Amino acid sequence: MEMTQELNTFAKKTQSVKTSNLRIKPIELITFTNQLSVMLESGVVLSDALDVIAEQTSPGAFKTIMDDIAERIRGGESFSLVLKKYPRVFGNMFISMVQASEASGKMSEMLEVLSQYITADEQTRKQVKGAMIYPLIMLLMSVAATGSLMFFVLPRFASIYNAKGAALPKLTQVLVNFSAVLGDPEKMTMIMTVLFALGAAFHFWRPTESGQKTIDWLKIRTPIFGNMFIDMVLTRSMRIMATMVNTGVSILDAIEVMKDSCGNFYFYRLWSATDVKIRDGYQLSDSILQAPHSELVDPGIIQMLRAGEKSGKLGHVCDKVSIFYDKKLQTSIKTATALIEPIMIIIMGGVIGTIAIALLLPVFKISSVMAH
Repeated sequence: MEMTQELNTFAKKTQSVKTSNLRIKPIELITFTNQLSVMLESGVVLSDALDVIAEQTSPGAFKTIMDDIAERIRGGESFSLVLKKYPRVFGNMFISMVQASEASGKMSEMLEVLSQYITADEQTRKQVKGAMIYPLIMLLMSVAATGSLMFFVLPRFASIYNAKGAALPKLTQVLVNFSAVLGDPEKMTMIMTVLFALGAAFHFWRPTESGQKTIDWLKIRTPIFGNMFIDMVLTRSMRIMATMVNTGVSILDAIEVMKDSCGNFYFYRLWSATDVKIRDGYQLSDSILQAPHSELVDPGIIQMLRAGEKSGKLGHVCDKVSIFYDKKLQTSIKTATALIEPIMIIIMGGVIGTIAIALLLPVFKISSVMAH
C-alpha cells in the first residue's frame, strides 16, 4: 500500500512537470542566468535587468516568458513567485535557490552558482546522449544494409532459380520467404496493425504501477547502461545537494528537489524515505542507510557524508562526492561505449554474414543451374 502511494505521488509529480507546453533550450537558461547575475552584481535593479534581457532576447518561447516575468516584476510580484509559474522552464531547484537568495540578499552570487550547476548538468546530459547515439547509428546502418540485401539482391537470386526450376538452399529460401512477406502489402498491413496495437498497449501500460516499476527497474539493472544511469542520477543528486546546501538552502528542500529531478521510481522512493527519516531526527547518512534501495548509493559515499556531517562541512563533502560520481560517470560512459562497439559489430556481422552466406550458397551451384 505504501509503495503504491509513493508510486502515485511520483507519477503525479512527473505529470505535473508536463503541464506547461513551453520549452526552452538549456543554453538560453544558462545565458539568462549569467546575464542576470552580472547585471545584479553591477548594481542594476532586478526589474531593469529583466527589461534589458527581455529586449535583447530573440522572438520565441523564451522571449514570451521573459516579457511576462519582467511585466510581473514591475507589478510588484516577487521573483521566486513569478518563476513558479514556469516550473518546466526553471525547475524546483532554480526557484528554491532564488527564494533563498531573496531572503539572504545574495541573488547575484546565487545565480552564479546556479549557472555553474546548469552548465555542468547540461554537459553531463550531452555526454550520456553521446554514448547512446553511437549504438543507434550502428543499428540504423545494420538495418539499411540488411534491407538493401533483402529487398534488392535476394529477389534477383530467387527469380534466376525460379526461371531455371532449381531449388534454393534452405537458408536462402527462408530469407527469400521473409523478404516476400516484407514486400507483401496485405501481410505488412497486418504486421503494422499488430505492431501499432502493441505500441498502444505499451503506451497505456507505461504510466501504470507495474509499467513504471518495470521500466525504471530496467533502467538501473540493464547491463552496461544500468551503471551509467545510476551514476548520472547520483551525479545530479549530489550536485544539487552541494549547490543548495552551500548556498544556505535546507537539506529537506534539497532532497525535495532531488526527488523531482531523479526521474526514476526507485531513486524517488530512496530520497522520499530519506526525507522522512531526516524529519524524524536522523542524520542524512543514517537516513540513506535505512531507506529502501540504499544499495544504489556506494557505502563509501555514505561514509563520506557521515564525515561531512560530523565536521559541519556537508556541502563541501557533497561537492566532492558529485565530482567523484562525475568521474565515475565518465568511466561508465567509456566502458559502455567500449563494450557496445564489439557487441554491435558482432550483431551486425552475424546478421549481414548470414545473409551473405545465404547469397553465396546458390552461387556455388549457379554454373550447374545455368547449364540446364
